[in-house]
Amino acid sequence: MTPGRGQAAALLALALALPVASRAQDYPTHAVTIVVAFAPGASSDIVARTFGARLAERLGKPFIVENKPGAGSVIAAAAVAKATPDGHTMLIAPSGTLTINPTLYRSLPYDPMKDFAFVAHTASFPLVLVVNPALPVRSVADLIQLAKAKPGELTFASSGAGTSIHLTGELFKTMAGIELTHVPYKGPSPALSDIIAGHVQMIFADPGSAVPLVRDGKVRALGVSSAARFDALPDVPTIAEAGVPGFEAASWHMIVTPAGTPDPIVSKLRDEFRLLVALPEVQQQFRNLGLVPVISPGAEELRAFVTEQTVRWGEIVQRAGLAGSE
Repeated sequence: MTPGRGQAAALLALALALPVASRAQDYPTHAVTIVVAFAPGASSDIVARTFGARLAERLGKPFIVENKPGAGSVIAAAAVAKATPDGHTMLIAPSGTLTINPTLYRSLPYDPMKDFAFVAHTASFPLVLVVNPALPVRSVADLIQLAKAKPGELTFASSGAGTSIHLTGELFKTMAGIELTHVPYKGPSPALSDIIAGHVQMIFADPGSAVPLVRDGKVRALGVSSAARFDALPDVPTIAEAGVPGFEAASWHMIVTPAGTPDPIVSKLRDEFRLLVALPEVQQQFRNLGLVPVISPGAEELRAFVTEQTVRWGEIVQRAGLAGSE
């Protein structure tokens, strides 16, 4: 008996799906490249190597870390966006790559929403508001009071214009109703060195850099940018509870692959990253780096999260007068 049109369509769909399912089952078929947008030694590089070693053990093929620093992560993101969409190239994308760059740059060689498949949200991390210990403030409220008494005289450092560190400072200015003068540096290390030397007064620093300096008394921590307190600095309040209600500005890492990567492969990878992030030894390593492990939600939730974050940070970039500045 000849199948009807409905049966024929169903058989055709099944026939087309079988090769995709087979590819997912066989994945990976050769070495996988994990692209990192920063130089070796950055937290995302360490995380990539942690994941790569364990994925190689679990999936039986090499997972090779490739560092492509430069241009505010644009070089790395553009390379992955143009890669073959088969799951053998992925990017550890910092939050700014997906949510800040679209507003910051006049034109980008990639579109975060169109050119990537969102695999897994693996970690988030707060920024720590630190000041030079000689500054006569011991709380966020003290800092706001001093800034209001001396509008524009206090300086805040960043690792570069348009970075999450810079924009978190801009958000703080806006929500606290104060004027601060921005001093950009070419990276977090020289910025922190000048904080310690007293050349600038404050910075929203990444926890991996800030926590050791706080413990050594070289800088004073006033608050953390996340909604909840940070395990590594349990006595330091959130900025929201310390005087700026509603303040939250956590950064994060997300794994992405080129758009068009078959859904079964994306799902397989998401499951693998969820499993790895749940391992106690991986969670401990993340915490040592100042990261908060995240067990990733599904594809729709990831897309909604990136969309919401892009709108939020886009507004901050606009208010800071940086839209299209790069």
